[in-house]
Amino acid sequence: MSQTILIRNAQIVTMNALEDIIQGDLLIKDDRIEAIGPNLDAAGADRVIDATGRTVIPGFIQTHIHLCQTLFRGKGDDLELLDWLRKRIWPLEAAHDEESLYYSAMLGIGELLQSGTTTIVDMETVHHTDSAFQAISKSGIRALSGKVMMDRKGSDIPLPLQEETADSLQESVDLMEKWHGHDNGRIRYAFSPRFVISCTDELLREVARLSEQHNVNVHTHASENQGEIELVEQMTGMRNIEYLDHIGLASDRLILAHCIWLSDNEKRIIRDRGVHVSHCPGSNMKLASGFADVPEMLDTSISVSLGADGAPCNNNLDMFNEMRLAALIHKPRHGPTAMNARSVFRMATIGGARAVGMEHEIGSLEVGKKADLAILNLNQFHTFPSYDVDPISRIVYSATRADVETTIVGGRILMDKGVMLTVDKEVTLHEADRSIKRLLKRSPIQA
Repeated sequence: MSQTILIRNAQIVTMNALEDIIQGDLLIKDDRIEAIGPNLDAAGADRVIDATGRTVIPGFIQTHIHLCQTLFRGKGDDLELLDWLRKRIWPLEAAHDEESLYYSAMLGIGELLQSGTTTIVDMETVHHTDSAFQAISKSGIRALSGKVMMDRKGSDIPLPLQEETADSLQESVDLMEKWHGHDNGRIRYAFSPRFVISCTDELLREVARLSEQHNVNVHTHASENQGEIELVEQMTGMRNIEYLDHIGLASDRLILAHCIWLSDNEKRIIRDRGVHVSHCPGSNMKLASGFADVPEMLDTSISVSLGADGAPCNNNLDMFNEMRLAALIHKPRHGPTAMNARSVFRMATIGGARAVGMEHEIGSLEVGKKADLAILNLNQFHTFPSYDVDPISRIVYSATRADVETTIVGGRILMDKGVMLTVDKEVTLHEADRSIKRLLKRSPIQA
């Protein structure tokens, strides 16, 4: 249904090529930005939003999320990566059913929309991925998602997560055919092999072929943990990124989460092949993995964006938290100017758009682009004074998710002045508790 929305008298942080910040109006027609400027004509607008004293920003784009894990928040504290997976996450993922996965996804989506995130790159678990897509579809969030692929057998992997290669590939293709391009392209598919140590060479080579054939992204983890890298070298005789390049996966369709422990050659491969890195500082520190050398990556023109990862290795999915951490953790090593507020905000918006190949559609507020945005109320004790302060500094260093009032995706209002319109909060919270109780009875986690 056609709708026109006029946002009146706002401070608009465009993130266009000049990173202009203007005072004025923003007109949305259907799913796109129709006009930006002062005193736009309100005639014919179905909805006028008075944004006096408010700040309008491009919706955040998080390039590494696990909606299937939101239900496990608080169940994976104080462990390193491989123990976290083996003792907690894999047993819990193996216990998922269609209903629990749906509400895990809804719980995460509600949190993301409430904190101004409008696009995610999501990795699900082995089974029931269609339930997550149903939640994504109903909620209105923009998403690139896929079922996780795990066809390498191992005694440490629960049987329900162990797949046959052909089955993993076929189910992924079936989901791609059903969901890729759904709702005018709002939902897209990504092949999602978990990481090298859980996938066979045969599967990864076929994923590379399918990705090229269908022009579909690949989303996986790489070089997050030193123990993981040692296992990859034992299995392949190569480091992570070198192996991914060797089998044909390294391209501008590849989104790699973490990339903490990279050799100089691996950094060169990432840059030369146009691979996209998702920096997840909160998760990386909580799992004691370390953190990627993002300042050097940015200096050498590597594409870097931001993601919160999953709730059990971060405990929130808040881009404000990730931006602040991304800015702060690099300063002791690289100096106080290494990661300024604008660099970080760029990663959270237009940088994320580049990672998903949609920089001409989202990531900035420009005429003709999709109307994906958030309206912030920065009239708060913790964000003042505002006089003579860069608005982006206020957003990155001072603002919190509580300052998000309204979230719009594709011209559709999904949260209106703090009220969720597409995610039923009371039902979701109730069903989340009911679901995790059922999963813990089915598959008690290790101490």
